[in-house]
Amino acid sequence: MPKFKMILAIFVTTLLLFTQLASATNNATPIGIWKTMDDVTGKPKAIIQISENQDHLLSGKIIQIFPKPGEDQNERCEACPGVLQHHKIVGLTILNNLHADMKHPRSWIGGSILDPMNGKIYQCNIQLVENNQKLRVRGYLGLPLFGRSQMWDRVTSPTQKQS
Repeated sequence: MPKFKMILAIFVTTLLLFTQLASATNNATPIGIWKTMDDVTGKPKAIIQISENQDHLLSGKIIQIFPKPGEDQNERCEACPGVLQHHKIVGLTILNNLHADMKHPRSWIGGSILDPMNGKIYQCNIQLVENNQKLRVRGYLGLPLFGRSQMWDRVTSPTQKQS
């Protein structure tokens, strides 16, 4: 009987190890739900859902906004270019065409990001930081040196989206 218990203990330990490894691997991707914060007020601004297409390119769309009291929940992107003009901000794809950076793990490059407040489109790179719980989003013109970064927080449960 002790031999059976030892084999069972090894099996359970191995199973737990693989479960934790799989969980860590799943978090080593920006695919998921992210909360953005207002740079000035520090309050939640929007919830972004990042997904991957069949070509392994990432995109991100706004799935929720946090308007100030009295502001419209159905706000539209009046400054957006072309077919995006007058598009509702909720549902708007703001991240496009990011691909994995083979030189830097946990980084995606070569994409673009739309600022729905001014309608401008910037080049964009993203990087997972702080144990894959934060996403550094860098928008820039020309060179990454000439841009600005934001930190987005991973949302791990639906109730986190509202706080």
